[in-house]
Amino acid sequence: MHLSRQTTNNRIESIDIIRGIAMVIMALDHVRDYFHITANIDDPLNLATTTPLLFFTRWITHFCAPVFVFLSGVSIYLQSLRKSKKNLSKFLLKRGLWLIFAEFFIISLAWTFDPGFHILPMQVIWTIGISMIILGLMIRLPFKLIFITGLAIVTLHNLLDIPEAAPGFKPGFLWELLHHGFFVVYPIFSNHYFLIVYPFVAWSGLMMLGYCAGILFTGKFSSEQRKKILLRTGIGLLLLFVILRATNFYGDPVPWEKQQSSLNTFLSFINVHKYPPSLLYLSLFIGIAFLLLALMENKKNRFSNIMIIYGRTAFFYYILHLYLIHILAAIAFFIKGNHSVEEAITSMKKLPFLFVIPGEGFGLGVVYLIWFSVVAILYPVCKKYDRYKTTHKEKWWLSYL
Repeated sequence: MHLSRQTTNNRIESIDIIRGIAMVIMALDHVRDYFHITANIDDPLNLATTTPLLFFTRWITHFCAPVFVFLSGVSIYLQSLRKSKKNLSKFLLKRGLWLIFAEFFIISLAWTFDPGFHILPMQVIWTIGISMIILGLMIRLPFKLIFITGLAIVTLHNLLDIPEAAPGFKPGFLWELLHHGFFVVYPIFSNHYFLIVYPFVAWSGLMMLGYCAGILFTGKFSSEQRKKILLRTGIGLLLLFVILRATNFYGDPVPWEKQQSSLNTFLSFINVHKYPPSLLYLSLFIGIAFLLLALMENKKNRFSNIMIIYGRTAFFYYILHLYLIHILAAIAFFIKGNHSVEEAITSMKKLPFLFVIPGEGFGLGVVYLIWFSVVAILYPVCKKYDRYKTTHKEKWWLSYL
């Protein structure tokens, strides 16, 4: 009994550590969005204009979304051990709808500071929400069928790149929503728009695979067995990435190309497609996540304890960090240029973020300083909230945060 309890505790902590690392890294990209001087006028992954540090500042944050989605699936499987399929299905449907609502009316406000909600971004929380709804509808299906469906989606969705690459291809709203759309605007009604950022199908397949991987974190596998499976699978995914990427045969819509320097050639090689997440993108970053999950098994130190807090309060942290970053951007807006609110509102015609003007900002040194400050400020808040959740498990609404 003691061993079983210990295994369960370590299992939960290793998941939370990796989720926490993803949440902390994610904040770096969002700080860059609001504060870096070229954030809204150039692509940090553009090899013609970027620097190695700027490239990796953006590239490393590609780790976050797939880990967030995959581990959401893992957590759903662990919930299935405590809930009936009927109750779990109801919970996933309700939580999925709640996340979509939160994306449109809580998180979009954090991004834009626009109380008129003229732009409704469909980003990672929307993706998790719709994926939970889909999994909630599938949850009573056989485990193997869910696994096969998820695997088929993740491995085969890049076949849709073929018609999308054809001359004159014109996707409609549904196609954009399912696979193609990236920062595509669709009108809802007068002066209000959806902004598709995360087409959801590939992410839904990833959540299904995360759900199926959840079995690894149960008492059916010992700690050593789990570590071996995670290490071997992680290495296998990275080898798959290297082999397929080297051939430019399949798995990513943008082939890598030889550049003027070996460093830039390497950057081109690892620069894989996120929107939607290509097979090679997921192989690379989920492969890394598997290795980290294996390495963090049974780890107990100050770093792991801190990451656990962010991992246990991920959605709470996600909402707070966006509002905090945007508030700091508003403060910088007035301190730096003495701009008026009218100027800020006018600037929203170019960029739907109030108090952010394209081409204005700071260097990466300031970006990293603000990132560290944001993460540090939120730690005691998240720690207090985690303590509250732990001591008030009877409050049903906490399961939605």
